[in-house]
Amino acid sequence: MRGHFPFKMAVGATAIMLLAAGCSGGGDEAEAQGLVVSINIGEPQHMIPSNCTESNCAEVLAALYTPLIDFDANNNPVLVAAESVESQDNKVWTVKLKSGYTFHNGEKVTADSYIKAWNHAAYGPNGNGGSYFLERVEGYDALQSTDPDGEEGPQKAPEPAAKTMTGLAKVDESTFTVTLKEPFSGWRSVMGYTTFYPLPEAAWASDGVLKEDFEQAPIGNGPFKIKGKWEHDSKVEVEAFDGYTGEKPKIGGVLYKIYQEQTTAYADLQSGQLDIMTQIPIENLASAPAELGDRFKTSPNSTFQFMGFPTFLPQYSKVEVRKAISMAINRKEITDTIFRGAQTPATSFVSPAVAGYRENTCGEACVYDPVKAKAQYEAAGGPKQIKFTYNADGGHKPWVDATCNQLKTNLGVDCVGVGEPKFADLLTKVENKEDVGLIRLGWIMDYPLMENYLGPLYGTGGSSNYYGYSNPEFDNLVKQGSAAKTPEEAIKIWQQAEDILARDMPVIPLRLGQNVFGHSEKVKNVELDKFSKVDLLKLEPAS
Repeated sequence: MRGHFPFKMAVGATAIMLLAAGCSGGGDEAEAQGLVVSINIGEPQHMIPSNCTESNCAEVLAALYTPLIDFDANNNPVLVAAESVESQDNKVWTVKLKSGYTFHNGEKVTADSYIKAWNHAAYGPNGNGGSYFLERVEGYDALQSTDPDGEEGPQKAPEPAAKTMTGLAKVDESTFTVTLKEPFSGWRSVMGYTTFYPLPEAAWASDGVLKEDFEQAPIGNGPFKIKGKWEHDSKVEVEAFDGYTGEKPKIGGVLYKIYQEQTTAYADLQSGQLDIMTQIPIENLASAPAELGDRFKTSPNSTFQFMGFPTFLPQYSKVEVRKAISMAINRKEITDTIFRGAQTPATSFVSPAVAGYRENTCGEACVYDPVKAKAQYEAAGGPKQIKFTYNADGGHKPWVDATCNQLKTNLGVDCVGVGEPKFADLLTKVENKEDVGLIRLGWIMDYPLMENYLGPLYGTGGSSNYYGYSNPEFDNLVKQGSAAKTPEEAIKIWQQAEDILARDMPVIPLRLGQNVFGHSEKVKNVELDKFSKVDLLKLEPAS
């Protein structure tokens, strides 16, 4: 996803700025209800589930909503708000909801709660970033519109042919069907993504039209409800929802503190002004183990850090230039000296967290060879100046500067890192095709399939393909893999698609991450999963 995180686009440098929230089980009930746990995030770009494509909003929404599907420690889908999700042919899927779930305003969660939300998500003029994840549903194309230049754009586009997808059908109050254009064995996993959260009737100003201020105080069906409103550039606060049907949290609420600088957040963690920091800043990696003791933690995740080329700019249109830049980067030196082993060099286009991952699919383009890199760069007429834009709120400056220094030395170019104050600002500029030069990007899986990296990041029109890469052969292979009858068949085809990426090099794989986090003495059982999300049902007061 552009994000969740979906997880969505990864914001931070060492892992991702992600959620820590509630929990469940025994303990002192009075104390539990009184504890508000503070978590650091950056300013969210949006707070509508279907328009949440980065990690900051996903953190908050994960507390406010309960998904149909979640995943166990082995990345297998498990039912949460769904009683059952079944299909005989991988094309028509029947979803039956568990009884008892309500929204925070008391409304019952029904089949319509999903159908209306998903139709709004898919309707092109609404401009939802997560719309892409519904493209497999029958009737999705009729909700899209294309401007005369052939580029999707809700401001210019004519009215679509339809406002609802033919592939969504209500069976009864707690059951609905999803008919896909083509069979897809991984659809159950896809529905665990943020875009697939339900919305209450209270969200709508009229049929298919959201209330303008709904995202300032979203109403969900999760273990926490929003307290007050989203205070931009300051905080979002949520509190335990007494009417929650699922396993109830052991804490009273979560205060998401919005920071511009991660080092400031880390200082607050040390002083007890912040309870959970899901990403230890690069500057503090060396000292954090001693400073936090057993409150310094690491765990595997699915983070993939990479550099995107704006292929729509002429200076980066040649694959030889892109590969030369990749060969001029000493990944191991940066992971050892800057990240101190918290990350490892990436030599493939997907994460080891998903089945089908292969080492070194990037080939020689990801092998450090400064001599060959310079010769190839000069022969291809690479630009004399390189701009590398990153989000300053993610702690990226040290490694971006180190990368630029390598490119200066190895390619003989002038390279400068440019920090945008917020990740949301960077995304907005990239979406508008402004010349930001090379783009710092990261990804954490939305659902555990190879396709979740291939489609959104590299597919034509992919939700997080910010660099304009397009290859029909690649798109066709991703599509064929999705239609395969078994996961094993799908993986073989998706691997062929990844081989094309090694040939075209639309991005430079840089690093594979892990969760590197810390917490205060007030909380315990703080665990982050492969989505870099805190396990909401394990977090509890320390005493």
